[in-house]
Amino acid sequence: MADPTALNEPPAVPAPAAQPARFLTVMTTTDSEQKAERLARGAIEARLAACAQISAPVTSVYRWNGAVETSREWQVLFKTASARYAALESHLLAAHDYETPEIIATPVTHGGAGYLAWVAEETS
Repeated sequence: MADPTALNEPPAVPAPAAQPARFLTVMTTTDSEQKAERLARGAIEARLAACAQISAPVTSVYRWNGAVETSREWQVLFKTASARYAALESHLLAAHDYETPEIIATPVTHGGAGYLAWVAEETS
């Protein structure tokens, strides 16, 4: 026998498929301000990112080759279109002097329409 309460429930509606992010922030770190500026300028000149922000030195604590290390690093945060990620990653891997550079992309889920249009224009 069918459950009589089921008649009063709305039919299940599948969740909409998530759209891939059109824009990303991509972060890397390096051990000097000059290197951070070179990474940033190279990406901007090649239109791999619209903007790069270099943060003041941060202290990074991490395990490397079996030892816990502490070092001073500069973070570089790039704003780019998702379509440019692979090229930006390739650029960072080629230009970076770290054996295994940190390259982390985070999707931009919301943003000012004018700003995102500018990012799209500058990375096309």
